[in-house]
Amino acid sequence: MKYSFLIGLFFIWKLSFGQILDFHTVDFSKADYMAKLNHGRSLDNLPLLAHRLTSNLTTDVEKFRAIYTWVCYNIQGDAAQDSKVSRKRKKFKNDSISYLDWNDSFKKKAFKQLLKNKKTMCTGYAYLIKELCFLANIECQIINGYARTAEANIEELDIANHSWNAVKLNNKWYLCDATWSSGYFIRDVFIKDFNEGYFLADPVLFSLSHRPLDNQWLLNDDLTKNPFTPAPIVYGETFKNQVVPVYPREFHISTKKGQEVTFSLHPLNPKFEDSISLVHFVGVEQRPFSIYDIKNEGEKISFKYTFKHKGTYDVHLKVGDDIVATHTVQVDNK
Repeated sequence: MKYSFLIGLFFIWKLSFGQILDFHTVDFSKADYMAKLNHGRSLDNLPLLAHRLTSNLTTDVEKFRAIYTWVCYNIQGDAAQDSKVSRKRKKFKNDSISYLDWNDSFKKKAFKQLLKNKKTMCTGYAYLIKELCFLANIECQIINGYARTAEANIEELDIANHSWNAVKLNNKWYLCDATWSSGYFIRDVFIKDFNEGYFLADPVLFSLSHRPLDNQWLLNDDLTKNPFTPAPIVYGETFKNQVVPVYPREFHISTKKGQEVTFSLHPLNPKFEDSISLVHFVGVEQRPFSIYDIKNEGEKISFKYTFKHKGTYDVHLKVGDDIVATHTVQVDNK
């Protein structure tokens, strides 16, 4: 399993399609080519870099795509920097003033590292996206908030630990996360692996792993009305497959032996044709559950399973070969 797994939170399954599907008729091949053509360019002259990336493109969404793709392919995650900031967040958890003082001082060093070595953490990714957008005359904001990972903000929103961007295109705001699009860490080694799922992401899908300090940046009225609820663990593969776990909504499921449990997901891609399954691990061996009553209703795919034995299970919902959601199931006697 990749280190890049995320923890999901889910409020309701009514989705707003404010995402890349708004631009389904746009051909991004030219924008991606401009990013590839300028691969390896330095950050010494950001105005020149922005010009090279965007001057031959006509629409803002293409220009943003070129900027976003270039950043994802040319900037590397810095595990040491990220670890240092995480330790300081925990140290100053109850002393925000001291943390802000330390953070202001550290930012200067972090940005020097970014400009010199093209290595950074989430704040640097978000900063660079915003600066290049500004130079290309595209409105963009840095959004600070909570990333729900295996190490933080699991049961409650405890530590604000992440930054991402909102970009305004055709008078509408969209969400993206270049940090998580660019790759992931395995034992502090950064693995480049572009994940397009975080580019102009659907707000509901994005909310599974991102919770802004300012709720207006959820970009979905229904999301802002619902309280935080710990929900299924989701993964980078969830975004690659563009699926949203719909039900059960909770991470922890309590049920009785012999009681039927319904699982469902919503595919954002209308051409979704992959198979779904439910599995658990015994040691390192992956074992499937015998699911039944599988229904594909277009906007929702569902199936059922009856747990026959008492115990606690980690169950994983799969799309094709990818695990996209995880629940913990507590099965008691009748």
